[in-house]
Amino acid sequence: MTRLLFIRIIIGLCFLISLSIKAQTNNWRSHIEQLAEEDMDEIFINNLFEELSMLEQNPLNLNTVTRNQLEQFPLLSINQAHAIADFLEKNRPIYTVFELRNVYLLDYATVSLILPFFYVGEIKKEKEPFNIDKIIKNSRHNLQVRLDKTLNKRAGYSNFSDSILSKYPNRKYVGEDFYHSLKYSISYRDKLQAGIVGEKDAGEPFWKPDYKKGYDHYGFHLILRNVGKIRALALGDYRLSFGQGLVLNNDFMLGKSFLSNNTIKQTSLPKRHFSKAESGYFRGAAAVLRLHNVDVTTFYSYQSVDANISSDGEITSFKTDGYHRVPLDFEKRNNTKEQVMGANVNYRLNRFQLGISALHHSYNRVYNPTLRYYNVDYWRGSQSFNFGVDYSYRFSKINIAGETARAENGTFAHIHIVDYYPSSLANFTLLYRNYPSTYQAMYAKAFGDGSRVQNERGVYLGTSFYPLAKITVSMFADYVKFPTPKHNIQEPSSAIDLYAMTTYNLSRETFFEVRYKFKRKKKNVNLPDDQVTVVLPYQTHKLRLRYLNTLANGWYFRTTVDFANYQTLYFPNEFGYMISQNWGHRGNKKVHGDGFIGYFNSDSYDTRLYSYERNILSTFYMPSFYGEGMRVALSFRWNMTSYVSFSVKASQTRYFNRDIISSGTEQINGNSRTDIFTYLVWKF
Repeated sequence: MTRLLFIRIIIGLCFLISLSIKAQTNNWRSHIEQLAEEDMDEIFINNLFEELSMLEQNPLNLNTVTRNQLEQFPLLSINQAHAIADFLEKNRPIYTVFELRNVYLLDYATVSLILPFFYVGEIKKEKEPFNIDKIIKNSRHNLQVRLDKTLNKRAGYSNFSDSILSKYPNRKYVGEDFYHSLKYSISYRDKLQAGIVGEKDAGEPFWKPDYKKGYDHYGFHLILRNVGKIRALALGDYRLSFGQGLVLNNDFMLGKSFLSNNTIKQTSLPKRHFSKAESGYFRGAAAVLRLHNVDVTTFYSYQSVDANISSDGEITSFKTDGYHRVPLDFEKRNNTKEQVMGANVNYRLNRFQLGISALHHSYNRVYNPTLRYYNVDYWRGSQSFNFGVDYSYRFSKINIAGETARAENGTFAHIHIVDYYPSSLANFTLLYRNYPSTYQAMYAKAFGDGSRVQNERGVYLGTSFYPLAKITVSMFADYVKFPTPKHNIQEPSSAIDLYAMTTYNLSRETFFEVRYKFKRKKKNVNLPDDQVTVVLPYQTHKLRLRYLNTLANGWYFRTTVDFANYQTLYFPNEFGYMISQNWGHRGNKKVHGDGFIGYFNSDSYDTRLYSYERNILSTFYMPSFYGEGMRVALSFRWNMTSYVSFSVKASQTRYFNRDIISSGTEQINGNSRTDIFTYLVWKF
């Protein structure tokens, strides 16, 4: 009875708060939230969040920004980037960022979305020469120290007898129960980016007598841009993307529902890798040379990677989580050498672009994953080669783009995209891709339903339009066929993915959102009575209602109600819902704060619910919830001076239907988990 009363109070408070105050439009963190809910790879999510966080801290001057810089901006479509460039070329100098509202193809919501990344400054008539002394003198420095700790004791930190550890050495973590990282970066406009990072996960050793290297992971990067004919030079850790990603993409990849008009990609300049992810990047050198209308990109990467090795000395799989907490993890650490090299030649003339990409990779061991029904066509060997041709052309209202790539075994993969803009109030996207099951590209990442550019043929149709001045509607439909078995689907199958979102700006201060998602696929199901495995269709329905608001004095509030339904043929329906409230203050005072409280009730993992909560600076955090329980989080940032800030966050998840959380070495004996996050930033 007490619990029910508490839940009713929370719901009532959320409702009253939402009715009593005014709201503002969405921001870029909410867009990242949508992308994360697509179950995208965490590495790509963190890379995108890191990139946008850096751009927010180093905004671009609209009076000097180039067309190429706008094309590289991840929140703009190609058409929007060129529309801004055309407007600026005709109207410079501009005097306020709000003049972007006059750009064709930019609505109020889009302008609000990108405003944090731009400012208006002086216009320079002459190109600034590269001066290393001036760069060093006027650079911005940033030092970040982070320390996180879980207050609940986990099984991996328990005390075990020597006899137990001699028999089961992987039951106990070898390191301390906290996460720690140190980051230092230096930047000068868009000319220079450099930085180093040291990081240890909870459970990894830190400056022990027998572990004198200090941190478990170190990283370094140096990015130079526009040095003579060199558009970009990258040393250390970096990321790259060629064309539409059929040959190479270890940069971020936008999901289906992110923006329907942002499906066309372009070859990007090398970007720094500065996140905590210990995989999914290159380590070496990359350079982009401009020769008239041609950009030539070359790169080389050599590094040690973690892998699971068979008794025959062959690679069965790669270990990408970056954890080195138990003796078995250290056996897998850096036991394989990876070498990757490649090039891209990109020709551009007015509205036309043509690119040619080539990539060669090799390992010092043979990659031979254990044969399963779903990986018969996976690449196996020690070296391979991929080649691709990509194109794009902009008409007045139509964009076309695509890529055709060839694997070393002779298999071709294709992706082709048409964007149509009949007016500034609507756009349509038609995308076709065909990734045969025998297409093999280890470093590819392209638009699709699966995590691999393989075994997929589909058609996507997306649209965004504005039926009324204050209403935006975004929809897509995606039909996919999988010609051969996939993981957890032991026969050929298909999938349907539907999405619809409507946003209503009641005013400039009020934002309401309704979002619906539907997916129908198939999966293996074990029938316990018959002791057989069959393939059955299943479908998921997800509905979200959200009210986002802010006061003029800097307070903001966000109320969200989520519903989920999961149905497998011949099995009972499963349901889940979550009610949550975010609030915080973003004024000019020295102390900022954020809060989150939510109640969730979900039948299973299949009806899990996601809820983004504001985390400490430069970190993205979006947990999932299932079962029944409450989530509470509070965070504060104290701007001690104009150069130094300190952030702290405390969060707790309490379950009402379980007495054990997680399993294995991460098991907590209890119904709650409490975490503390701290962050110190010094800018100078």
